[in-house]
Amino acid sequence: MSIRLLSSAAVLALTAGTASAEYKLTVLHTNDFHARFEPISKYDSTCASEDNAAGECFGGSARLVTAIQDAKARSDNWILVDGGDQFQGTLFYTHYKGKLAAEMMNRMQYTAMTVGNHEFDDGPEVLRGFAETIDFPILMSNADLSGEPLLSDVIQKSVVIEQAGEKIGLIGLTPQDTPELASPGPNVIFTDPSDAVQGEVDRLTDMGVTKIVVLSHSGLNVDRTVAENTTGVDVIVGGHDNSLLSNTIEGAKGPYPVMVGDTAIVQAYAYGKFLGELNVTFDDDGRVTSAMGEPILLDAAVTEEASVVDRIAEAARPLDEIRNRVVAETTAAIEGDRAVCRVQERAMGNLIADAMLARVADQGIQIGYQNSGGVRAGIDAGPVTMGEVLTVLPFQNTLSTFRVSGQAILAALENGVSQIEDVSGRFPQVAGMTFAFDAAAEPGARISDVMVAGEPIDPAAMYGVVSNNFVRNGGDGYKMFVDAQDAYDFGPDVADVLAEYMAANAPVAPVVEGRITAK
Repeated sequence: MSIRLLSSAAVLALTAGTASAEYKLTVLHTNDFHARFEPISKYDSTCASEDNAAGECFGGSARLVTAIQDAKARSDNWILVDGGDQFQGTLFYTHYKGKLAAEMMNRMQYTAMTVGNHEFDDGPEVLRGFAETIDFPILMSNADLSGEPLLSDVIQKSVVIEQAGEKIGLIGLTPQDTPELASPGPNVIFTDPSDAVQGEVDRLTDMGVTKIVVLSHSGLNVDRTVAENTTGVDVIVGGHDNSLLSNTIEGAKGPYPVMVGDTAIVQAYAYGKFLGELNVTFDDDGRVTSAMGEPILLDAAVTEEASVVDRIAEAARPLDEIRNRVVAETTAAIEGDRAVCRVQERAMGNLIADAMLARVADQGIQIGYQNSGGVRAGIDAGPVTMGEVLTVLPFQNTLSTFRVSGQAILAALENGVSQIEDVSGRFPQVAGMTFAFDAAAEPGARISDVMVAGEPIDPAAMYGVVSNNFVRNGGDGYKMFVDAQDAYDFGPDVADVLAEYMAANAPVAPVVEGRITAK
């Protein structure tokens, strides 16, 4: 099957052609891969080779290659797209940045991808290097790149491909709050997603394109909003909030696909655990008449492609000395699932906040504060390797200490629970304090019963806080910390702090003890 990118002139030239009465397209999709080139455990962290051999692991590039090959063989008309966030998450990204992701995606013959917020973690320069290496377009409609020369000529708002005699428009979408989530720099200006998508839809429609797929790294709620606020979008391939949509899997966030009017919305969890497969039928006017499918679980039933196993093993060799070093032991598994850590107190969040606070307690710091978006995996029971710790905390954030008023702490907590409906990464995990929240109340008025060291918080008093440099500098909406007093952002890597704390307190027993109460 061949896919051609079309220029505007070529698209216009094709408008004189007639469409077939019925057009079938298989949309294969991934999202939020986060450098999980090796198989993962049920806790989304690296799976031991012996567990993989025993059939207890999921995903990995070698399984994904096989699953994609099999899915392509089931369809004579397919596209393979990605909903963003290939970057960040394991030592593979720390060491190779986007190079290994580009190599693997080229091998799998992706049709297109959108820019995720984590594609900006190392600024425009690394993203440009990735964009120049991939063999397919990378898209982002809701950003003005004219002031950023590193990106303005390598990222497009949309593209049109010709396939099986028909034109398909692909549009990219990235979180509007990416400046709070990553490091795009001051020259990338993000805009409203619905307005951006509608603008591209109108432009493509004027070119005669009647089949339009949006690649959206924006979360299910935003995808619903975009579907409601726009016309002409047929399919939205999502990402960002790691939603598992399924018609058969217990606990799925919604059906596969979620239908909003005539728009089919799909997403396939994260970390390469699933391959999404949506079969869409269009009528003669380009309207969706049928959209059916299901994410494919990449478990032991999917054979790993041998040459990819070998390539990933080769890429892993420079990392092994670091990640195989045993640093501690746990008495039980420590859950780090984002769907839980971003809405309630969890043992992993407590452990990280405790580790940060213990490191600086002799400096008069009273509160440990960790954003749940920085917690990326759990840890199995038993020996803990540095590789596992780095999978939990992969961002190379440094320990930050600062002083702010009790009023600023209250504002931070309100920010932390302000987007709980979206399972936002700003949800806090804390040490040295407790609080309650009411998710049914209006944002900005959800926090109550805040205690620090067993005493009610004093809005006028000053408190010492330890967090990470991302939060201290306003990430995840924590703007109230930007002008903090006595700020020092250059402490050790938070992953090293956690590893040393676990070693000093081994064996670690995970605890949930009522620091955060939902009303």
